[in-house]
Amino acid sequence: MTEITPGSHGQGDAPPPGSPGASPNVGPVRDSVADLPPGEPTGAVRGADEAPAAVVGARRPLDIGQDIDLPAGTGAATVGTPTLLGTPTTRQAVQPAFDEHHPPDPALIGDCVHCGFCLPTCPTYVLWGEEMDSPRGRIYLMKEALEGEPLDDSMVRHFDQCLGCMACVTACPSGVQYDKLIEATRPQIERRYQRSRAEKLYRDLIYNLFPYPKRLRALRGPLRAYQASRLGSLLTRTGLMSKLPGPLMAMESLAPKLGPVERVPERTPAVGQRRAVVGLLAGCVQGTFFPDVNAATVRVLAAEGCDVIVPRGQDCCGALPGHGGREEQALGFAKRTIETFERAGVDYVILNAAGCGSNVKEYGHQLRDEPEWAERAEALAKKARDISEFIVEIGPVAERHPLPMTVAYQDACHLAHAQGIREEPRKVLRGIPGIELKQLTEAELCCGSAGTYNMLQPEPARELGERKAAAVLATGADLMVTANPGCWMQVATTLARMGKRMPVAHTVQVLDASIRGVPVEELLDRALNGPGTALARPAATDG
Repeated sequence: MTEITPGSHGQGDAPPPGSPGASPNVGPVRDSVADLPPGEPTGAVRGADEAPAAVVGARRPLDIGQDIDLPAGTGAATVGTPTLLGTPTTRQAVQPAFDEHHPPDPALIGDCVHCGFCLPTCPTYVLWGEEMDSPRGRIYLMKEALEGEPLDDSMVRHFDQCLGCMACVTACPSGVQYDKLIEATRPQIERRYQRSRAEKLYRDLIYNLFPYPKRLRALRGPLRAYQASRLGSLLTRTGLMSKLPGPLMAMESLAPKLGPVERVPERTPAVGQRRAVVGLLAGCVQGTFFPDVNAATVRVLAAEGCDVIVPRGQDCCGALPGHGGREEQALGFAKRTIETFERAGVDYVILNAAGCGSNVKEYGHQLRDEPEWAERAEALAKKARDISEFIVEIGPVAERHPLPMTVAYQDACHLAHAQGIREEPRKVLRGIPGIELKQLTEAELCCGSAGTYNMLQPEPARELGERKAAAVLATGADLMVTANPGCWMQVATTLARMGKRMPVAHTVQVLDASIRGVPVEELLDRALNGPGTALARPAATDG
C-alpha cells in the first residue's frame, strides 16, 4: 500500500514535523498490515481483525476495495450531492484550521492504521466510494489540518457529510475512537468556519427550535390543523410540494401524525413491591411528537416495580446541538439536565431515545474542563440507562402476554454503535411470547436520520432511507421496531413516500402492549395509523 503523502488535500504541502503549525505528536500515516493484494486470502491472522466487523454484519474491506494511494488533490473532490442550500463556495482557507480548545487528539488520530474495516460500515463511503467520505479519509483530513492545511470549503463538506453514526467505531479492530475525533472537529468548524448566510440562518432555525420543548409544543396546534386540512396531500398531488423551498419541504415531509397527547403524571408509583426509583428523561422531539412512547415507558417501569418520576420543565439533554457542534449550547443543556435529576433524587435516569442516551452517558467527558461540574456530570452519566438496558439489568417481573407477529428490529446507531447496546432490545422482544424477530440486511448502515442530518443533507439521507426501508420490507415482517424517534420518522416517512406504509413502533410500546394484554391487531393498527405514524401521501402529478 502506498502511504498517503502530506499535502494530498490539494492545498499545499504540510509543514515538516517540529515546524510552526505542525503537531509534534502526529507522525506519518502508518501502513496497515491489513492491506493485501486483491483476491489474496485473508488467512487466520486476520480473524481477530474481522471479528469486530462481523458484529455488525459488515463485509471484509477487501471485498469492496480499500486502496488509499491518493493522488494530489483527492481530498478536494466533493463527491455526493449539494446540500439543501447549495455547495459551499465561500473560497475560505481558515488557517490554522483548528484553535487550541480541544482539537482532534493526535494520539487518537495515530491509532488509525487505515486497515479499511470501516469502509463497508460507513454510509457515505457505501453511497459514493469516495475515500475522503470514509472514516479513515476524514481522520486523514483531521491530521492534515493539525499539520497545517487550512480549513476550506472542501474539507468542511467532507466533515459535514459524516452522519456521526459511529458504525466505524464498532467495526474498527484497532479501537479507533472516531466518535471522539468527529465530536472534537464539529465545534471547530462551527467556531472557525463562516457558513453562507442562508445556511447559517437555516442551521440557527433548526438548533433554536428542535432542542426547545416549549417551542415545539407551540407548533403542535398549527401543525395539527395543517394535517387535518389535508393541504399537504393537495400540494403533493399537484406537484407544488416539490416547488417549495428545500428546507421547508424537508421539515414538512418528516412531521409525524399528531393526535391527542397522552400525558404522564410527575410521579407514578410502582406496581407491587418497589425495586427502584427512576427518573425519565422526556426528551424534546420524543416528548413533543411521540408522547405515547413516554407514556408506555412509564407504564412498563411501574409494572416492573419502579417509582417513576418525570420532572416538570425538562429541557433538551443537549444531544441535538452537541452532535451539531454547538458546544456552548449543548453544555448549557447538560448542566440544566444534571440539576433537574439531582433534585429528583433518583436511582437511575431512564432514556428511551438512543441519541439522548449516548449524549447523557458522555456528560463526564463533555464537562471535563469544569471542576465544579465534572464530578456531578460523571455521577449522572453512571445512572443513565436505556430502557431496554434497564429492563434486562433489573430482570423482568411483569407478566408478558402473547403477541403473535413477526418483527423487524432496526438498530438505532446511537444505541448499537455509540452505546454498544444490541442484544438488550432483542432480548426484551424475544421475552414476549409469539414474537419472531427478523434480521435486516445491511443492519450496520445508518437509516439517514442521524439527528438533524436528514434536514441538512437530504439527498444522501433519502438514499439511505430508501436502502433501510427496502431492507425492512424484504423481511416480510408485520411490524418495524426501533429505539429512536429520528429513526422512526426517517424510515416511516420513507416507506410512506414509496407507497409501502407499514406499522412502526418503539421497543417499549411493544413491551407495554404485551404487559397490558393488548391484542396484536390493535397494536398493529395503532402503529400504522395512530399518533407518531407517517402520513399517507398521494403520488405527485407529472408536469
